[in-house]
Amino acid sequence: MEDQRQWDEAGLRLGREQAAAPDSGVVERAAPETTVFACAACGAALTGPLQRLLAVPEAPYHPWWETEEMGPSPATVPSGCYAIETEPYGPPLAVAEAPGPVMPRRGTLHDIDGRPLVSQGPRGNIVINPDDSRGLTTRHASAACCGATPDGGLNQVCACGTLVATLCSDCCLPYELHLSPDHVRALPYRSGSSDLA
Repeated sequence: MEDQRQWDEAGLRLGREQAAAPDSGVVERAAPETTVFACAACGAALTGPLQRLLAVPEAPYHPWWETEEMGPSPATVPSGCYAIETEPYGPPLAVAEAPGPVMPRRGTLHDIDGRPLVSQGPRGNIVINPDDSRGLTTRHASAACCGATPDGGLNQVCACGTLVATLCSDCCLPYELHLSPDHVRALPYRSGSSDLA
């Protein structure tokens, strides 16, 4: 919401500047800022340049039980974008007072005694399209039929050996990669150049 307000104010300022200087030619609106996420331990780039969305989108509807080939669902976040998860995500999982989603876009989960669980994991994960990641390999993924689940926590490792993200890619779950804000750094990317700002 704050980002949208800033864009609106920038648009109003730009309109006033153009009206005040009609002979100065066309003033182009600045492109949205892009960010590259890098490993906090070694500095290796883990993504290309990404633009921030105001919120994590709803996961696309995907009737996985009807597909001919099992595999990940369509990605929650469009390629080239990222969003910040405001809700708890990943372990630890604790018994909930009432049934409900264990974590955003994950559905319900119960313990061995049938009690509903809810995430008490970290907030502020950076959610990206898994296809936008670079140089990550899977390690310690929770068991699933054809992909990774977020139930066991960080399961993606940088080339330097640091666990940096949680992949969710099982066929019946949303297709997302959650970069840990404690293990990655956000670096501004200068448009039109291969250099980071």
